[in-house]
Amino acid sequence: MAATGNAEETQLQEMEEEAGMERERDSDEEEGMGIENSDDEEDDSSEDDKDNEAEIQRLEEQLSINAFDYNCHVDLIKLLRQEGELPPLRKARQKMSELFPLTEEIWLDWLKDEIRLTEEEPNREKVYELFETAVKDYICPEIWLEYAQYSIGGMGLPGGMEKVRSIFERALTAVGLHMTKGATVWEAYREFENAILATVQPPPGSVPTREQQELLNTQLERIHTLFRRQLAIPLMDMEGTYAEYEEWSDQGVSETVSQKYKRALQQMEKSKPYEETLMAAEPPKLAEYQTYIDYEQREGDPARIQIIFERALADNCLVPDMWAKYTKYLDRQLKIKDLVLSSHDRAVRNCPWTMGLWKNYLLALERHGANHHTISDIFEKALNAGFIQAADYVNIWEAYLDYLRRRVNFSKGESTLTLESSRELEELRAAFTRSLDYMKQDVEERFSESGDPSCTIMQVWAKIEALHCKNIQKARELWDSIMTKGNAKFANMWLEYYNLERSYGDALHCRKALHRAVQCTTDYPEHVCEVLLTFERVEGSLEDWDAAVQKTETRLNRVNEQRAKVAEKEAHLVRQEEEKTEQRRRAKADKKNQKKGQKGSRPGEKRKAEDEDNDDEWGEESEQPPKRHRGEGNQGSFRGGGAEEFMETESGLFGRRAPPCRRQEPPGAKRGQQMAPATVRKTQEDNPEQRKDDCSVFISNLAFSMEDPEKRLKELFEPCGPVQSVRPVYAAKGFRGYCYVQFEGKVSVPEALKMDRREVDGRPMFVSPCVDKNKNPDFKVFKYNTNLEKHKIFISGLPFSCTKEQLEELCKDQGTIKDIRLVTNRSGKPKGLAYVEFEDEAQASQAVLKLDGTVLQEHTLSVAISNPPRRNAADKPDFSRPMGAMMPRAMVYGSRGKGRTQLSLIPRSLHRQTGSESKAENGTAPKPTGGASEDAGFDAHAKPMSNSDFAKMLLKK
Repeated sequence: MAATGNAEETQLQEMEEEAGMERERDSDEEEGMGIENSDDEEDDSSEDDKDNEAEIQRLEEQLSINAFDYNCHVDLIKLLRQEGELPPLRKARQKMSELFPLTEEIWLDWLKDEIRLTEEEPNREKVYELFETAVKDYICPEIWLEYAQYSIGGMGLPGGMEKVRSIFERALTAVGLHMTKGATVWEAYREFENAILATVQPPPGSVPTREQQELLNTQLERIHTLFRRQLAIPLMDMEGTYAEYEEWSDQGVSETVSQKYKRALQQMEKSKPYEETLMAAEPPKLAEYQTYIDYEQREGDPARIQIIFERALADNCLVPDMWAKYTKYLDRQLKIKDLVLSSHDRAVRNCPWTMGLWKNYLLALERHGANHHTISDIFEKALNAGFIQAADYVNIWEAYLDYLRRRVNFSKGESTLTLESSRELEELRAAFTRSLDYMKQDVEERFSESGDPSCTIMQVWAKIEALHCKNIQKARELWDSIMTKGNAKFANMWLEYYNLERSYGDALHCRKALHRAVQCTTDYPEHVCEVLLTFERVEGSLEDWDAAVQKTETRLNRVNEQRAKVAEKEAHLVRQEEEKTEQRRRAKADKKNQKKGQKGSRPGEKRKAEDEDNDDEWGEESEQPPKRHRGEGNQGSFRGGGAEEFMETESGLFGRRAPPCRRQEPPGAKRGQQMAPATVRKTQEDNPEQRKDDCSVFISNLAFSMEDPEKRLKELFEPCGPVQSVRPVYAAKGFRGYCYVQFEGKVSVPEALKMDRREVDGRPMFVSPCVDKNKNPDFKVFKYNTNLEKHKIFISGLPFSCTKEQLEELCKDQGTIKDIRLVTNRSGKPKGLAYVEFEDEAQASQAVLKLDGTVLQEHTLSVAISNPPRRNAADKPDFSRPMGAMMPRAMVYGSRGKGRTQLSLIPRSLHRQTGSESKAENGTAPKPTGGASEDAGFDAHAKPMSNSDFAKMLLKK
């Protein structure tokens, strides 16, 4: 065995001799072949070397600027390894290892390079240290096997045998439970012990001595023990291990071992589907690992839960949520100091940008009794980790300040503190001062915001001074500083200060605080005034009461005057918008009338029947189809001439009736035949006189793919009352997604309106009253309030997976919740917004104070009092205008109209450009009068030209 220690050296020498002989043969062959381009190859290699050196220098400069550039570290190590420069390569690997955990591939390359360069025995300790660092980063069976194999080469040293067995035992503890790769470690351990067994067996034919027999029995028992331990663990292909044990053991397999093997085999069969799913899945396999983890947590074996977490993290080392779940499990379940702290350390090294991991690390260090110097060092590293938002720095400072506060023993008051506690208190105050300076200088300079608009750090400091140190004067100074940072206008800030004075101050300062609050508060002055009056009612004199009443009345009168001015200004703006809208409507109507007059006065054309205004409001088919205009092509389809019904949406009606569709009369067809195809389309054939708006509701935002909408909607709305009819609206391609439901009585309509936003086929169904906007132009469809609602809060930044139940759980501690509404788009997908209605204004204000900035599923929430932006009347569609007038100017069609080919068979020489937006089809178009050409919805038809007109036009050329 001692000779094996020099085996590597001998092997390296042989490899070098072979490589030298190959180089000599290659050189002889090149000389014999007379290669002429050897100089060119040398030039190319020198150019490549220069490029590599320049790239190495660039990467080193980039790392000097940003040491946390992971990819830059990897590229530098690859280039240095290609160059074969060992000292710079070793230095680069060490720098990267200090900042990041290294992957399995990087560690194996590093270890193999170091092993090849180890020629003397004393240097083996450096390689051992490198292996110890490698096995701490990730659970990697390959690295443990390499570690064990390398240790076997040192068996000849003192204690070498015990060191090898110690490394194998640690490897089994770390990766022996690995379902797919753990068996390789067990087999390597058994092979090592079998090799030892071969050395202690006596020669054939000889009689072993007593000592030899004891040594032989001991070695055999070691191998038996390894078999028994492995067969009790569920591993893939464990049947082969059982068969090997049966063949190797002379005494057979005991009943106890068989029973443990069967239990492990059953456990392996349960876990096998999860392993197969992992093998079939594509990286990063996060969902598959999470399912596997959930299964193991239900089984409840801590060792197996730990190994599956480690396997998941090896493949998803940059997922902060996975690290947070793992460390949380270790903190609450295993509570093993070394394991917990090493896992927290690996978590922050993998995801240094995640504040929550650093915060949990500080708590774990304190929980396991780490010294103050260690915790302070970890906190300093957290400050330099580069968080992505200002609020993260506030949170990490709060965690560190909480730790420092817990170090101080306040049980006897500040005046009787011991010398050590006094130093700790001074350190706490110095940390508070440093945190405020850090937030003001570093954080504001980087993010252009402090991250602590409510001054929570200063509030905590003030409470500590007032409660523990009995230093109310220092607390007042801190609150004065808080108010000067823009918080004096918020009622909740003044009430916090008032509560502090109420608990630890005196009535005089309480009164002063409330008087200042009445004077400065702008968001909820009524609430502050009520608190002041209540305070004087309990503790004040008559003079104090009179002064409070006078001050509150004066303040509220001023506030009401300001609100009246603002309301008057808003009303004036609304009137201006309404006047502008009315002017635009009249202008469009005038243009429409001018166009109608032009069309009706043209010679050679019959006047079209203008029966739009007399059409039935439910969109019934017209009895007189419009005649075909000259120049219109045969469309090859028959379309109903009735007006389409309007679709009512959350923001209003999209047109109650559209212009009648043009339909053509096929050659030889009679008027009576034109209506026949229209009857094939599914329309409503009931008597228009039986349709009642007050007994009907309008349904929209339904799926176009809904099968038999009439039957489906009748079933949906029958619980609201007897349904008289359901009138779905169809187009050429099928159901349009909206319809009308008419009940037998008016009492059913309110019940039907309660079904608004109910999910149908994965989409929210919109239910609104059936109102003709032409007859009721002031009717508003949007049912939610668009003004300030002080009892309701608006939450933004929610994760899309958030449910009403999760939101209720988050907000229930702030007061009584009356309603929760998650805002979705028309397809039913969430927007990350929500409204939560509380019982009163005080509860809503408390919710804003406590929930703003809260983190939910890695999303930072923004919470404010509900105050939606005013809905601009100019943005709403004008329902008094026809659909054509609502078309944007950008939608201008060619000379041959909408839906027709724009190819013209007239020579280019006959075309004349009459405007920037329109062209005539047969010659020049007459100039439009009254600006009618500006309306893209109604194009004026050009006057037809005779043959003589064409001849005159050509002669002019």
